Amino acid sequence: MAPKVLEVNDLVTRFYTPEGVVHAVNGVSFHLDEGETLGIVGESGCGKSVTMLSILRLIPEPPGKIERGEAVFMGRDLLKLSREELRFVRGAQIAMIFQDPMTSLNPVITIGKQVAEQVLEHLGMTEAQARERTIELLSTVGIPNAADRLGDFPHQFSGGMRQRVMIAMALSCSPQILIADEPTTALDVTIQAQIIDLIKELRDRLGMAIIWITHDLGIIAGLAERVVVMYAGFIVEHAAVKELYANPRHPYTIGLLGSLPRVDGRHARRLANIVGRPPDLLQEARFCPFAPRCASVIEHCWEENPLLRLVGTDHQIACWVDVEKAVKEVAR
Repeated sequence: MAPKVLEVNDLVTRFYTPEGVVHAVNGVSFHLDEGETLGIVGESGCGKSVTMLSILRLIPEPPGKIERGEAVFMGRDLLKLSREELRFVRGAQIAMIFQDPMTSLNPVITIGKQVAEQVLEHLGMTEAQARERTIELLSTVGIPNAADRLGDFPHQFSGGMRQRVMIAMALSCSPQILIADEPTTALDVTIQAQIIDLIKELRDRLGMAIIWITHDLGIIAGLAERVVVMYAGFIVEHAAVKELYANPRHPYTIGLLGSLPRVDGRHARRLANIVGRPPDLLQEARFCPFAPRCASVIEHCWEENPLLRLVGTDHQIACWVDVEKAVKEVAR
């Protein structure tokens, strides 16, 4: 069994706004093993990104506040480190790729300087060494004529090439964990496939662990070993990827999978949709947050919010409903 490189326990994050308290992350717990890829899936606003930003203490404070929890990385709780200690973790040991590279890159600083900044800060290289390392990194992620592109600015790169630059920056210090926050969402399908293949290749070559955040279960199928499904700031299902796709047990996961088109032509049917609106995170969940949208809701769902429980080997769901009944009701 591979050792754990990250273990998150009972993470709670709130945002205190003029409209009220936003319950963004509500007692989230999970772990990441050495060298594995963990998918975190859910619709926009479910708490995926805020969970990761909380772990790295990148949420704005105020209005954000990490109320409780721990994030143990290599034996140290990231939530208790000083800001100075965190500087040597971010980028060097845990790196993050963000969704939109154009807003992540500084538009008035050359690509070469932005990539070199990481290795100068964390690896103590000379300017000449940093330049060579930058060329090597840009070549590794598939940017042609890398040495000639060091003086270019972000607007001179396409969207796919900018995302490759972000990957180069993330990998510059050979981190133990790479967090990819929907890195292909703004790209066309062909470039998406290229970026995913590139990250898989680099993962296998470098042996790093990956947390891949997405709303697209289709991407996770060929990428991750385990999947965490989030809804309204809670984890509602957690299983190995093959088990989740073959035997989804939470009505929300069943709905998500039902909305995916099949390419094999089997079980031809209309795509499913999840009725209703996303939850209001200004309201603290005193019952199952998915109850207003669930086709299999029962009376107990309105009385108590379920905790995660085992329904199989390493397969957990947070649901009060009989699973077989849920499958029949949702599929009807």
